[in-house]
Amino acid sequence: MKVLVINSGSSSIKYQLFNMPKQDVICSGLVERIGLENAEIHYKLTNHTIHKIVDIPTHKIGLEMVVNLLLDKTHGVISKTAEIEIVGHRVVHGGSSFSETTRITPEVKQKIKALFSLAPQHNPANYEGIEVSEKIFPQAIQVAVFDTAFHQTIPVEAYKYAIPNHFLDKHHIRVYGFHGTSHKYVSEKANAILNTQNSKIITIHLGNGCSMTAVKNGKSIDHTLGFGPVTGLIMGSRSGDIDHTIIFYLVNKLGYTLDEVNNLLQKESGMLGLTGFSDLREIEAQAEKGNKACMLALQMNAYRIKKYIGAYTAAMNGLDAIVFTAGIGENSKTMRKLVCTDLDYLGIAIDDDKNNAKKLEIQKAASRVKIFVIPTNEEIEIAKQSFQLVNS
Repeated sequence: MKVLVINSGSSSIKYQLFNMPKQDVICSGLVERIGLENAEIHYKLTNHTIHKIVDIPTHKIGLEMVVNLLLDKTHGVISKTAEIEIVGHRVVHGGSSFSETTRITPEVKQKIKALFSLAPQHNPANYEGIEVSEKIFPQAIQVAVFDTAFHQTIPVEAYKYAIPNHFLDKHHIRVYGFHGTSHKYVSEKANAILNTQNSKIITIHLGNGCSMTAVKNGKSIDHTLGFGPVTGLIMGSRSGDIDHTIIFYLVNKLGYTLDEVNNLLQKESGMLGLTGFSDLREIEAQAEKGNKACMLALQMNAYRIKKYIGAYTAAMNGLDAIVFTAGIGENSKTMRKLVCTDLDYLGIAIDDDKNNAKKLEIQKAASRVKIFVIPTNEEIEIAKQSFQLVNS
């Protein structure tokens, strides 16, 4: 059975076509820098790779390009769209409506759409992926796998906000957590390396969106993102943690509307607001040239991550390993070095040579805590869950 997985992020689309249940990858690829200059599309087969720099203003156009590659007469892997029987979609916010993988129906789509305001950079992109897929693959079963599902194990003392109880009881305002498919996948890989399920791990997902999870004995017990995917770490264009008094100041003193504040915190802040760039590769390149704003932004980013490492180590009463994953976590030796420097009190000591070579384990021999670089594979996790749902 052919299962196509679409992982539509805030500025990218990852895709993989699997032969299930063998989990054989037929093809894979990435559309990145959507809406930015020099957008790219990648398409990878076992013995051939295509890479193009093209104009990709929207997720819809990006998805259409992916389908054209799948059907390409020379390098395509399907002759007709009906060959794909399941399309599995990553959906960021499931709110209180979804705690498990779900077959997509018109009612499910409406609930996903109703959550746009809680994940404005993601749920609309996820929804658009579903809409386009339904038109291109009308025979396929469409399945949603929610980022929030893995974090359902967070205990009440961690997910409840200190506001009047009725906001949780009646309106379901709480910490939901995100990037759950990624955190679940890499934490299971880390446990396999440690050869135990009784572990204390911090998973660090660093991309355009960023988050960290405290994973104790295989279960999420705390997470940096909350009711929506804006809190916690400094991200590509999202602010991360901010004093909410600033929001009132912007509105009451500086004359911003609430929509303008929301746009500011979601799309104009983070690394973009600090440097003028949202792509970390550009920021690192500028920092190497002596750009002080970029140098400071990298330091601020690492400092925020360090604070959460300390907090989650305390919450779990110990730490066995930290895991770097996602685009920045897997590829930026600079960020890994900045994060792991001066954490010897916690038993974290990075080995520069291993870090530069991007080894699986990059800690020094004397480090009490393992430091892993584990590529995430949300797509295979989505394929597994989608296939299991349809065939259960």
